[in-house]
Amino acid sequence: MSLEIVAEYPRPPALMACSDHVIVEALGTRICETHDCLRVLETFHPPTYYLSPKAMRKDLLIRSRRRSFCEWKGIANYWDLVIADKRLEGAIWSYPDPSPTFRALTGWYALYPGRMDHCSVNGETVIPQPGQFYGGWITSQVVGPFKGDPAHPQLI
Repeated sequence: MSLEIVAEYPRPPALMACSDHVIVEALGTRICETHDCLRVLETFHPPTYYLSPKAMRKDLLIRSRRRSFCEWKGIANYWDLVIADKRLEGAIWSYPDPSPTFRALTGWYALYPGRMDHCSVNGETVIPQPGQFYGGWITSQVVGPFKGDPAHPQLI
């Protein structure tokens, strides 16, 4: 795989299917393992992975009251991850009715890697995108600078 320079990602963002091997663990449990992913690629953002609803442990998700709006994708619903007496509030989101350009995201799940115990792509541990709002996945395959990084205040 060649290096991807996030400054060269498009705006508006692009949606790409990929077969990367993704593993997500949270609250001591593997909540997803899949080769069926979608990636959103947006200028100055590391990729955001959307995970197949077939691979996600939906039995551990409880719908949150939280919602947000993306100018490109539409309205996102958030999910709490609940395992036994532990809860990660609003750590996962999905688009029930995304804009036509992003229709393929319907029902797929994205998450904040920094709130999980462990996320990996093709065996490599993911570094979360800086900032509390962003859900990008940084690996050695992507080159910044990244939006949200305090070292690059013009991108915050």
